[in-house]
Amino acid sequence: MRYSHGGDIYTYGDMLDFSVNVNPLGISEHVTEAAKRGIEQAEAYPDSRCRKLREKLSQRQGLPQEYYVFGNGAAEIFYTLVLAEKPKRAFLPVPAFSEYERALRTVGCRIKYYRTKRENAFCIDEAFLSELNEQIDIVFLCSPGNPAGAVTDRNLLIRAVQLCEKFQIRLVADECFAGLLEEPEKYSIIKETVRYPHLTVVRAFTKTFAMPGLRLGYGITSDRRLAEKMEQMRQPWSVSIPAQEAGIAALDEESMVREAGKLISEERHFLEEHLDRLGMEYIPSDANYILLYSETDLFNEMKKRNILIRDCADYRGLAKGWYRIAVRRRSENQILVRAFEEIMKEAGR
Repeated sequence: MRYSHGGDIYTYGDMLDFSVNVNPLGISEHVTEAAKRGIEQAEAYPDSRCRKLREKLSQRQGLPQEYYVFGNGAAEIFYTLVLAEKPKRAFLPVPAFSEYERALRTVGCRIKYYRTKRENAFCIDEAFLSELNEQIDIVFLCSPGNPAGAVTDRNLLIRAVQLCEKFQIRLVADECFAGLLEEPEKYSIIKETVRYPHLTVVRAFTKTFAMPGLRLGYGITSDRRLAEKMEQMRQPWSVSIPAQEAGIAALDEESMVREAGKLISEERHFLEEHLDRLGMEYIPSDANYILLYSETDLFNEMKKRNILIRDCADYRGLAKGWYRIAVRRRSENQILVRAFEEIMKEAGR
């Protein structure tokens, strides 16, 4: 299978990785120690119901325990939901995370694409809402968007939720990147799951707590039929004991996440100021990554300098010349900026 995501250190080796956008503070010692304790329990099967994690997450978010479905990262939730629903017609804004489309293809779903606009930071708009109708079975939305990083106006999102409820469209809202916003609670729609059964919100511990290697994600839905069917569709032990223990510990790291949100905001502004100074084109972001455009082959130029960035040419709705960079710590961001300066100088810009 062709790998088409960031973080491919196994192919590119020991490089400074700006291709994957996880918490720049890294995984906490508290979470690491919890995962180690999980390894010590490896002679037992994992709890297929993730009961301790379910209870703690429910308490933190103020939602009923039965709303939650856990999986081996958010990607498994997307696939499991699609297998449970078996939609025939999907409406998909692009560019978007490729696993939405791949999941839909597994059940032979026909996909209609909506091309979001560069001048709108690749977010949905009023025209998108006007195309929602009873002929559509499922919609995927992501805020902050992937790969552009802009937050969709919350009022627009709520209207999309309401229209999907009206037309009985399953709306899958991907909030995997929301945890590292400065004020994530201002943008999240997880509480709307109580009022709208056709809404499913998907989140992951991956980016927020810098633990992609442990694979832990979850879906939130008040639709009991859907939740039960998803539980039937997924294999019972997809969430390991180390992942569950790490997730439970991560929920105590609220102060670290707030600190990361402030750091990301400062460092994103630092990077955007230098991109402006260098005359480089980019999409203003709210997240811990920035989508930029250059006619120079930035991927290979950066690779020469031992830096890995995300080439976004494989995103449907984008083309050659689009790249995504993560927001990391100042010392690392300075290395990236110096590399940009060298590349622009060599290109005569």
